[in-house]
Amino acid sequence: MTKPALKKSAAPVEEIILIIMVIFCLLGIAVTDFSPQDAFMYWMAMIFVFGFAAMIAGWHNAKRHYDPNGEGNEVKELFKLQSLHWLGALVAVLCLFSFVEAGHMTQEATGLMVLLILALTTFLDGIRIGWRFSLTGIYLAAATVAANLLESFMPWMFALAVMIIAITVYREQRKQL
Repeated sequence: MTKPALKKSAAPVEEIILIIMVIFCLLGIAVTDFSPQDAFMYWMAMIFVFGFAAMIAGWHNAKRHYDPNGEGNEVKELFKLQSLHWLGALVAVLCLFSFVEAGHMTQEATGLMVLLILALTTFLDGIRIGWRFSLTGIYLAAATVAANLLESFMPWMFALAVMIIAITVYREQRKQL
């Protein structure tokens, strides 16, 4: 008796994206820790990077799960939803920028707020496209709280990043067995 063919796992693509996103998070956390003035621009750039990564992962998942015949309707709909989702995050960040320009917020506080918007946007997109994005959103939220409350938070965030990557890789390796 032959086993039924399993759908190709999304794990390699999603694992690579998760690892890249966590590395970008660590870089951003370091920027936030050492140069809060530059954090705003870094996290603003990450809205585009994370949005692009989410669209790649979403496209990959949609092609695999919802569009095996290549018609493209579900992929187009997902792309439209994700574009609006990430555009909303960008608009929120631009609103924060206007607060800085008007003198209502410091750049340091705005950097943390942009990080929080990115955390929420990533988490919510993860609900639609995969748990790894939600996990990354949770990591970003933890980084925001840690940056706000702890004097020396980089070692903790680095350890958490290594743990997230290790658990994800281990889980996928175990699933493949």
